[in-house]
Amino acid sequence: MADAALYLQSEKLFARKRMRAFAVPAAIVIYLIYVFFAFDIPGLADRARWDNGALLLSDTWSHKVHVTRDNRSGETSVAIEGERKGAYAAGTAPDWVELAGDTTRIDLGEGHFVTFLPGNALSYEIPGWGLLEARIDGRSVVTNLGDEVPDWVSVSKTRLAITTDEGRVSLTRSRTEAFNYFPGWELFFFTLDSPYHGQPLSRILFGPQIDPARGNIAGAWDGFWHNAMWQHSKVAWAIFETILMAFLGTFGAAIISLPIAFLAAKNFTPLGPVRFAFRRVFDFLRGVDGLIWTIILSRAFGPGPLTGSLAILLTDTGSFGKMFSEALENVDDKQIEGVASTGARVAHRYRFGVIPQITPILLSQVLYYFESNTRSATIIGAITGGGIGLLLTQAMITQKDWEEVTYYIVLVVLMVMAMDSLSGWLRRKLIKGE
Repeated sequence: MADAALYLQSEKLFARKRMRAFAVPAAIVIYLIYVFFAFDIPGLADRARWDNGALLLSDTWSHKVHVTRDNRSGETSVAIEGERKGAYAAGTAPDWVELAGDTTRIDLGEGHFVTFLPGNALSYEIPGWGLLEARIDGRSVVTNLGDEVPDWVSVSKTRLAITTDEGRVSLTRSRTEAFNYFPGWELFFFTLDSPYHGQPLSRILFGPQIDPARGNIAGAWDGFWHNAMWQHSKVAWAIFETILMAFLGTFGAAIISLPIAFLAAKNFTPLGPVRFAFRRVFDFLRGVDGLIWTIILSRAFGPGPLTGSLAILLTDTGSFGKMFSEALENVDDKQIEGVASTGARVAHRYRFGVIPQITPILLSQVLYYFESNTRSATIIGAITGGGIGLLLTQAMITQKDWEEVTYYIVLVVLMVMAMDSLSGWLRRKLIKGE
């Protein structure tokens, strides 16, 4: 009878475990199905703008040259990325642009020709389609498209936009503009006004002196470092500010949280209310996200790298305080007793009996957070107005030079990789003694 009851009890136990084994995955699947429809994932394909995505992708690895006519003054200018710092001298243009008085003819390649005509008009010769003509008539855009407008043309009463594989053309009341795309980051090394622009590297290194006032290497370095478009010196300083924010915040938090952690550890602070109070302080500091601290501190102290460092410091003080106090609670009392048996004072017991035990954990966590905060400092810098994050945000807001955005992202990735390698090397040196 007892065996039968035990068997029945075992059957019920296994049945509950089987039910739990099926119920948990089933609940997860049901939740994922709910998310699939609640977030309207099937509608993403309809809302996606693949043409804009392709255009953005091309902007990351190429540059565009703007040929712009001011429809009010009639003046035509040519500039790389449309910037004054990348503008060709008045009356000059690349060989694919022909300036002839009131008429400008632009060869976009592959048989695509755009012509700026007098009277705020333009024509676009498109192989396989024909001649597209447009002009400004009063306040409206008038074209020869008729009722059937191709997918690659966007036209309204005030604006015409044409996008083909060879380039883009736009027409408004204020300006007529053509964009021609070329691979590469143009003017990355030297601007148009630099005597070293267009010079091969062999000429700079081994050729005759280009600038009579200085040597080739010194002049080329100065032209690169003070490049007005890419601002390499400013970017390098921004990278340094980002690393400095992470360094000050991380190591400042470690210095502050280590002595406080003793007050939150059970074996060092027997008073329960004191431990409770400090642990709640740690919970509060790390419970508020670093970005929230950034916004609060920026209102209190104003923008700047120091504000970002303080935001990291506050958040990490809470995290380090919790981890250090838990590490202190797990130290070996025998080592402390051994130091105490020599007649050492309390401070010496902590210094030689406690700190060596938690040093590997302390260094490992601090270096890991330093590496992680290097990434976080990029986002924090975008809010506080410091570091590479600020430059990245400014470049993204303008939506003009996406190759510049790519440049900053590449630098951030390289910075994180460098900090990861440095952190790993320091851990091996300081913890393992390699």
